Amino acid sequence: MVFDPLHGEPPEEFAIRWHYYTALQGDAVKVDLVRDRLHELGFDAHVFKKTSKKSKGVDISLARDFLGHAYKDDFDAAVLVAGDADFVPLVEDVKRLGKQVFVLVFRSQGLGVELRRHADAFIDFETKFFTSWGNSGQTKPWAAP
Repeated sequence: MVFDPLHGEPPEEFAIRWHYYTALQGDAVKVDLVRDRLHELGFDAHVFKKTSKKSKGVDISLARDFLGHAYKDDFDAAVLVAGDADFVPLVEDVKRLGKQVFVLVFRSQGLGVELRRHADAFIDFETKFFTSWGNSGQTKPWAAP
């Protein structure tokens, strides 16, 4: 089980909300399509239109929400699906507030070694994700056609 650090309980048993942050290129129709698909999968979708090669709007929004909910004591443990070492200060701040931070990464998308060092638990989730979604790993089920 991927979430064994969370006492062996499936995350669906205790998770209150699932958030998904992403940015993509395309028109408003494509952004809405991805937002709708993520919503159908049960996520609160935060989809941004990418305006440059690397969109920081996603990272800033995620960090604001993550730290804000930690500060308001809305959760005891959070799962961050990211490999970017830019999130290390965020993870450190959330842990200082007494929260556990579990990091799941899709290794093929890159991995910041420092992020692994700062997480309470670190899981390479790529194989399990694509197996669970019934996908060979060749396409992303959340991507617009």
